[in-house]
Amino acid sequence: MSEALLNAGRQTLMLELQEASRLPERLGDDFVRAANIILHCEGKVVVSGIGKSGHIGKKIAATLASTGTPAFFVHPAEALHGDLGMIESRDVMLFISYSGGAKELDLIIPRLEDKSIALLAMTGKPTSPLGLAAKAVLDISVEREACPMHLAPTSSTVNTLMMGDALAMAVMQARGFNEEDFARSHPAGA
Repeated sequence: MSEALLNAGRQTLMLELQEASRLPERLGDDFVRAANIILHCEGKVVVSGIGKSGHIGKKIAATLASTGTPAFFVHPAEALHGDLGMIESRDVMLFISYSGGAKELDLIIPRLEDKSIALLAMTGKPTSPLGLAAKAVLDISVEREACPMHLAPTSSTVNTLMMGDALAMAVMQARGFNEEDFARSHPAGA
């Protein structure tokens, strides 16, 4: 029993590492475009996503905010029930959806367009409705999830987290955000 558990854990990690190892080669013009849009944003970066994408999105928003880029998370369902009012024309939205076809997008995208809010996509399906509507697409696709049934988001959530970190760190470095800046936003420590 112990050996079976260890093997399952190791196999999961190996599959996730394999999928994650493909991410660096996906960074290109869209990554640079997304980073530049964030760098030149006069407002805040609004991160949104549903399900596991939403959980990872909260972490990405927190990482951006703690490294010099004002950001917050808005749940798509809440956005459709009044929280779109929190988003201003000088903001940027980073929407995370592996499928790129979250139903909420059908209602959110036109509202973003009405306010001239730049939409960035983090998706496993770059040609999805989300990908096609976005000014830049960050490809987090995987060939297979680490779940034995290939159903539970595992490899794809790792890729999402890593892409978010890559974006946040690129923007942080471009801003010249340093240890003193970090200390100011972390008065109780890191």
